[in-house]
Amino acid sequence: MKTTLKYYGTNWLTNDLRAGLSVFLVALPLCLGIALASGAPLYSGLLSGIIGGLMVSLISGSQLAVSGPAAGLSTVIASSMILLGDFQIFLVAVMIAGFFQIILGLLKLGSIANYFPSSVIKGMLAAIGIILISKQIPIALGYDQPDFWTSGFLGLLTDDNFFGNIENFNRHITRGAIFISFISILVLIIFQRSSAGKWKIIPSPLLVVVIGIIANILFSNAASEFSLKHTQLVSIPSNVLSEITFPLFENLFSSVEIWKEGLIIGLLASLETLLCIEAIDKLDHHNRITPVNRELIAQGIGNMTCGLLGAIPLTAVVVRGAANVDAGANTKMSSFTHGIFILLSVMFFPFLLNMIPYAALSAILMITGYNLTKPKLYINMLSLGWKQFLPFVITIIVILATDLLIGVSIGLLISVYYIIRNNFKAEYRISKLSEHGEQSFTIKLNTNVTFLNKVNLRKALDEVPENSNLTIDGSECNFIDYDILEIISEFDNKAHDRNIRLSLKGIEKVNVTAVH
Repeated sequence: MKTTLKYYGTNWLTNDLRAGLSVFLVALPLCLGIALASGAPLYSGLLSGIIGGLMVSLISGSQLAVSGPAAGLSTVIASSMILLGDFQIFLVAVMIAGFFQIILGLLKLGSIANYFPSSVIKGMLAAIGIILISKQIPIALGYDQPDFWTSGFLGLLTDDNFFGNIENFNRHITRGAIFISFISILVLIIFQRSSAGKWKIIPSPLLVVVIGIIANILFSNAASEFSLKHTQLVSIPSNVLSEITFPLFENLFSSVEIWKEGLIIGLLASLETLLCIEAIDKLDHHNRITPVNRELIAQGIGNMTCGLLGAIPLTAVVVRGAANVDAGANTKMSSFTHGIFILLSVMFFPFLLNMIPYAALSAILMITGYNLTKPKLYINMLSLGWKQFLPFVITIIVILATDLLIGVSIGLLISVYYIIRNNFKAEYRISKLSEHGEQSFTIKLNTNVTFLNKVNLRKALDEVPENSNLTIDGSECNFIDYDILEIISEFDNKAHDRNIRLSLKGIEKVNVTAVH
């Protein structure tokens, strides 16, 4: 025990304290921004970051992963809150999500992510990126009406009075917000380039937030028309603990929708966590492997706590985990430290947080969304062929047209279709030989032949011409489905009528006389 404490203590002073501070500076604006994108109270994003840092990091077996609110869940959270109609009822769904994750971990189903095709997962994340960008555009423009995409933006084209519509639209945007958004996006783009060099030591989200605060102070002091309205700045209660909202447990069994939304959040949070853990493990210089089932249990306990204390759901997050590795973290104490810093900022410096413009946060989220749906991703998926590109793009289109669960399900079905189609072709091959004017055919069955091959195999048998020889070779098969044996046995009974001389290798005929 003493050796373990000494190990963590030494690493904390030499590496993890500095790394924890760096991750805090990256995570703080993201916690606020993701809560903003989710339509949830801003403090709920901060609470999620605190729980991820102080609780999940200690239970998790990962030394480098950092948990908190994730951009990938923001669209699901927003739609769930609208569907359920109340934030307190939504918190019940978050607790169900956490419970579901614990069950997955206890049943040792941590390998669940391996059963989702990468094309569908990439499509899901790309669609989330598009939704994230579209939701942040009105905030980036400082648009002060609730219907930007209907009577706002599209309203410009509704009648012949185009210039009148432009003038009306212009009255509802805020030039200060546009300026802050533009500068913020520019800074974030520059910092993503390799030419940024030593400047990358400064976390770009933090720099964007500082620029936004300074810009608005200058606008306000100059009494400029660029000044932001009070509603365009972050609003965190001075005493967050007094504002904590608790779930309405009496609604636990009041609606099937609560359980449905909880299971969706739990599944997507698990997928995002497992994908993140896989990515962070690859960055670990010590080649440590995270126990995925323990990670699901840790995330589940974290999300049940989030639901209980009024926070939005959390996952392990790639951006924070990568920042943790880059900052030189060595143990889980860096993640724990970042949680302490978020807690201290909420308790003692809420007035500083309330100076942050929403426009700066929206710029961070727009770049986050862009990184999820880069044009390079589409080009890469197209280069892999239609079997990868079609499930990818259909997943995106269906998610945008309906919702995330339907989109992922349809994408999954398209991927399964291609698997089945390949199975049709892969599990047998036909060869033809002509000798002395007599035709001989061989159907070679490969590995595992299932009922999925019934249609094509029956068609191949029907195409064997009369007065020929046919050999069906199953000597190298591990498994031949009964349906296939039935088709072959039926064909054997009919072959003599067409004067086909049939020879079977490694295949036992079955009795088909009683088949109806």
